[in-house]
Amino acid sequence: MNISPSKLNMFLMFKLPAAYFTGIRTKSLDDTTCVVSVKHRWVNQNPFRSMFWAVQGMAAELTTGALVMKKIKESGKNISMLVASNDASFSKKATGRITFTCNEGSKIDDAIHKAIETGEGQTLWLNSKGINKDGIEVSTFNFQWTLKVKA
Repeated sequence: MNISPSKLNMFLMFKLPAAYFTGIRTKSLDDTTCVVSVKHRWVNQNPFRSMFWAVQGMAAELTTGALVMKKIKESGKNISMLVASNDASFSKKATGRITFTCNEGSKIDDAIHKAIETGEGQTLWLNSKGINKDGIEVSTFNFQWTLKVKA
């Protein structure tokens, strides 16, 4: 079974309901890029009337995690994945629709190939940027993923 945007959105509803109910939705997923969108609404806002940082973080993490899940599935191997660390920066109030994009699928390919080849765990940093409807970056997130082939 392939991982698709509609299957990821269904996954959110049943396994990550906080992400689903705050409006996070996967828009596209291919070999190199994942795009996730979320609209600022009452349910996901902070006291300053912009999108709560944790909602942005969930959307950003989904862009990186969905790519990792897709690549692991395509490898045919049993590989564990875990976020070991992350950092974020915020440059503008997040209002309206924010679109998060990670386009680092090739980095994941390299890490999975190396993990399979060597049998050693691998770590990699993946970036996701949040852009508003005017094309202005509102936030950027970096996630350090660990990948390890299970015995």
